[in-house]
Amino acid sequence: MSRFLIACGGTGGHLAPGIALAEGLAARGAEATLLISHKPIDARLIAKYPHLRFERIPGAPFTLRPAGFARFLWRQTAALAVSARLIRAARPDVVVGFGGFTTAGIIVAAALRGRPVALHEANHVPGRAIRLLGRLARRVYLPPGVTLRRVRADRVRHAGLPVRPEIVRRPREEARRALGFDPAQRLLVILGGSQGAAILNDWARAHRAGLAGAGVQLCCVTGPGKGGGGAEAALPAPAGRTARAVFLPFCDDVATLLSAADLAVSRAGAGTLAELARCATPAILVPFPHAADNHQAANAAWFAEQGGAVVVDQSRLGELEAAVRDLIFDDDRLARCRAGLERTDRVPALGLILDDLLELAGAGRASPRPAAAGAPAP
Repeated sequence: MSRFLIACGGTGGHLAPGIALAEGLAARGAEATLLISHKPIDARLIAKYPHLRFERIPGAPFTLRPAGFARFLWRQTAALAVSARLIRAARPDVVVGFGGFTTAGIIVAAALRGRPVALHEANHVPGRAIRLLGRLARRVYLPPGVTLRRVRADRVRHAGLPVRPEIVRRPREEARRALGFDPAQRLLVILGGSQGAAILNDWARAHRAGLAGAGVQLCCVTGPGKGGGGAEAALPAPAGRTARAVFLPFCDDVATLLSAADLAVSRAGAGTLAELARCATPAILVPFPHAADNHQAANAAWFAEQGGAVVVDQSRLGELEAAVRDLIFDDDRLARCRAGLERTDRVPALGLILDDLLELAGAGRASPRPAAAGAPAP
């Protein structure tokens, strides 16, 4: 049986595809352990997956601020020690990293022990961890059209983000009824990623009455601790109706929520975009302008090129309500957006990555492993 360690904690955008990969490996008879952070968002998401194995490892994000940098060094040193023990105990055939602060220690420890390493980058601008660790990897999965300097071309495979099996499109009216929304009225969903987006939450609160007056229901996923708490209002809508406006801190059923929506207003993290594509949900994307290397802007530009979204810069939020009203009632444009999203999701990434990882695991077992290593042998 092939054994895998998957470093994927810290954000929903890393953990969700790690879960998809672990479930896919288990379905093919392999064994996988997911390495996650101590953050509350990880604990919330993994509660739905008691059949999977999880290990928490220390870590802290990189920053140049003196106190934060000292914490980063301390926690990453601890992570390297924990990772070395995990490698010795689990003897994985392959160690997979999805980027972020939970990845570095385990990838370095695996490389030093001569274990094959694979890295996955879902953003259209590779992150710092992937750029720095890419030379240690025998395989690097990148979005179509993206390249990575200092990584040999024969180690690169182009594949999108693995999406969890439960993220499937449902009939729109059925999904709306399941969530308590009126099937006869339009529904706008607002997403700020796993951590939420305060500026989008504030926009939703400021415009919910105007949207209701136009006959648009609203569901805003605020992020934990950002004023969700299940708050709800019934606001006046045309023809004597009311329109629900709901604010949730977290959504455990993303597939139903996205399937229910006519339109989403969203940040442009790679995980959210993959789920929008899987559920064929048209979107207006507002990239987070302070994302590392402005990668959300690159993600959003690529997604818009596929025909599934329009992009509104955060500095132009005054234009967002007009953009929502123009698109959410335009059935022809919405249909074209959905068609573009279906084309984008035509070749699911998960199967391609599973095939390749299992082949890599077999090759790793068949070849001798060095006692210590810098970069792995090809």
